[in-house]
Amino acid sequence: MRRTIFADEHEDFRWTVRRFLEREVVPVYPQWVADELVPREFFTRLGEIGILGLNIPSEYGGSGDADYRYSVVLHEETARALVHLGPLRCHLDVVLPYFLAYADEDQRARWLPGIASGELFTAIAMTEPETGSDLAGIRTTANRDGDHYVLNGAKTFITGGWHADLVIVVARTSRSEDDRRRGLSLLVVEDGTPGFEKGKKLSKIGLPVQDTIELSFVDVRVPASNLLGDDGEAFRYLGHNLAGERLGIALAAVAAARAALDVTLSYVRQRRVFGKPLSDFQNTKFELAAVATEVEAAQSFFDRAVTAFEAGELSVADAAQTKLFCTEVQARATDRCLQLFGGYGYVREYPIAQLYADARVSRIYGGSSEVMKSIVGKDLDL
Repeated sequence: MRRTIFADEHEDFRWTVRRFLEREVVPVYPQWVADELVPREFFTRLGEIGILGLNIPSEYGGSGDADYRYSVVLHEETARALVHLGPLRCHLDVVLPYFLAYADEDQRARWLPGIASGELFTAIAMTEPETGSDLAGIRTTANRDGDHYVLNGAKTFITGGWHADLVIVVARTSRSEDDRRRGLSLLVVEDGTPGFEKGKKLSKIGLPVQDTIELSFVDVRVPASNLLGDDGEAFRYLGHNLAGERLGIALAAVAAARAALDVTLSYVRQRRVFGKPLSDFQNTKFELAAVATEVEAAQSFFDRAVTAFEAGELSVADAAQTKLFCTEVQARATDRCLQLFGGYGYVREYPIAQLYADARVSRIYGGSSEVMKSIVGKDLDL
């Protein structure tokens, strides 16, 4: 079906991104996978061509466009090229909105130009070894000491932490007996600060070029001027941004499901079984017809959510539904497509194997499917 969410400028951007990926990413991508890391200089390159500054105001070195559809195009074309840009989506769609929404003028002047140019890369540290989705249970503490906060604690599953120059750390700065959600704050910790250590990169079953690490903080002195927003209000800030984060996961899920369908259609037309193309078998037709229908439904669902997001109308429950449906479709699509590859689908040489492995985490991070169902259930007054 014809999609209606894009204008001519988005399609022009699509062709620019497509050519860029074909020229500068696809040829070197196997080495990225072998290294399990996107080279740091690649993000500087993205800054040079303006991609990192799309949503940053022009006075800070960006283009000031602030249109989420450019991000949609970027990640759709990345999936189409069968590559992954590591922590880029997290940097642009999860972390940057916190700087844009809550940084004061001094902080914007200090950090936004470097983020736009690629000189500064970012990450956000929420999850702890024993908290998971329970953000109100965060144990990392930051006690005020004069003009500094003294930060202590540990974080895990931090996307982009390996390259990060600035890490937004969610820490408890005070406690409330009546409301455990109060007293959380956002502190921007700069790489190289004494006591701030980056741990090992975690070895995952999927997303090999997306670095995921552990972080530790031992008596880290963070200037009070690095407090993002108001002290004690982080839980509200996190909740406000979760809709956008979950929409980004849905975006990646739909794009990956469509990529799985495309590579499988190509494979079944070429692969011969019992003397004829695999595409001639009724089972193949039925399976791919079902996958194509689900992907189309997920695409329509997602596009509607994008329209609502651009209008400032995407609710937390809407975002939860979108993430839930799109990631579940991704899981079913990659599984059914892999089955049609037979044994070859289990071999990493074939892109369906990586698409299958990458898909599994979509139903976990950003809030698991079970958490999404709880949010939707609450919205139904259940």
